[in-house]
Amino acid sequence: MTIRAGLDVGGAHLKVALVEDGRLVDVRQIVCPLWQGLDRLDRALADAKPLLARAASHAFTMTGELSDLFPDRTTGVATLLDRLERELGSGTAVWMGSRGFGSFADARAQPAEVGSTNFLATAALVARHYADALLIDFGSTTGDVIPVYNGKPQPVGLTDGVRQTTGELVYTGYTRTSVMAVTTRAPFQGQWVGLAREHFASMADVRRILGVDLALVDLHATADGKDKSPASSLTRLARMFGRDAAEGTPEDWRVVASYVREAQLRSLLDGAAQVLSRRPLPLSAPVIGAGIGAADVADLAARLGRTYHSFDAMVGASADLRLWATACAPAVAVALLSD
Repeated sequence: MTIRAGLDVGGAHLKVALVEDGRLVDVRQIVCPLWQGLDRLDRALADAKPLLARAASHAFTMTGELSDLFPDRTTGVATLLDRLERELGSGTAVWMGSRGFGSFADARAQPAEVGSTNFLATAALVARHYADALLIDFGSTTGDVIPVYNGKPQPVGLTDGVRQTTGELVYTGYTRTSVMAVTTRAPFQGQWVGLAREHFASMADVRRILGVDLALVDLHATADGKDKSPASSLTRLARMFGRDAAEGTPEDWRVVASYVREAQLRSLLDGAAQVLSRRPLPLSAPVIGAGIGAADVADLAARLGRTYHSFDAMVGASADLRLWATACAPAVAVALLSD
């Protein structure tokens, strides 16, 4: 029996999954703020070494080429390919979207097929289990909305630039997105308030105010560099309104947070509506939820009038791996697809 590792090399996290004979045996998310330098990827790979050392072979996908560390996407892909070949070995399988897996030479010849096609890996795995489905992967930074028809992923767009026009990529994240990117106004104490266009607060703050425990999944610094308590989150959100937290009751701010969360979910629902309007799925086709925001995807499925299935249940993850299997779906997908 051999173990294969799947990696998803992102601009904010490195995700690593291990599979053995088609069964998920371990999975982990490691903070990797790539925009701060390639040494951050080196550190994340070093942290992952105990996991990677257990594997006889490796496969990976990437979105980190979009980091503003690189002057353009092609350079980003080339740089990451060099780094990963050095760390993982030349026999590593590279996910190339609609082309499936290729070698490093294949990847260098077709960089556009390599960058930011991790959503297709997840959708391809979903298609092994469901003839028709709607995959919604709501991660820390983005939301993917991918239809599966007749056992095949069939997105219109294969690049971020196109996908942002088709509803298949909704650039909003469960934790990392700034509140100012979600809505320009919100109700407070009976009045509409135009929000500050400043990175004072994130969606992680919004969710903490609403009582969501993010201790395991929110790995990045807050907007002001201070702690992640609900009280500090409330202070940061209040700044969006030009106020101190004491100017409202806790319930006032929960109303605000609920509104902001709802605005974000509406953007994902709009993406799903656009995708489904193009080619409707049978009502029996479920929504498959992935990402750290999968609980909110279950909410979206109910609004769409569809059954909800979680990614971790689909892959048969054990109880101790369920959270991370869903949170790290593309890494799990490339591991299983290449096994």
